[in-house]
Amino acid sequence: MSSTLSDDKIQRIHAGRLDPDMNFNEKVWALTARIPAGQVTTYATIARTLNSTGYRAVGQALNRNPYAPAIPCHRVVGSDGRLTGYAFGMEQKEKMLRNEGVPVENGKVPLRSISIFQFN
Repeated sequence: MSSTLSDDKIQRIHAGRLDPDMNFNEKVWALTARIPAGQVTTYATIARTLNSTGYRAVGQALNRNPYAPAIPCHRVVGSDGRLTGYAFGMEQKEKMLRNEGVPVENGKVPLRSISIFQFN
């Protein structure tokens, strides 16, 4: 998919910039690029930021993320904190989050004890 995108658009995605000429997947990737190391957000938070209820569509976009791990889809978790869907495997997702200082307990990030990254 990335081969069909202009270098300029790829740069905007990596910079976390949303532009009207981006499709849904590209907007999801751009938002995901904004999530700092050591923080997580949810599929629902990304969907709401895009004025959508398409939580699963967000997951599908991240599953197609051609820029992982530079676009850190491992930092997106379920609304209950569950580690869900990571192309490189759940063990790798957990390892990456732990290496960034994100607590993981029984396959979940305890969202009540950490703040969920919110998009401005």
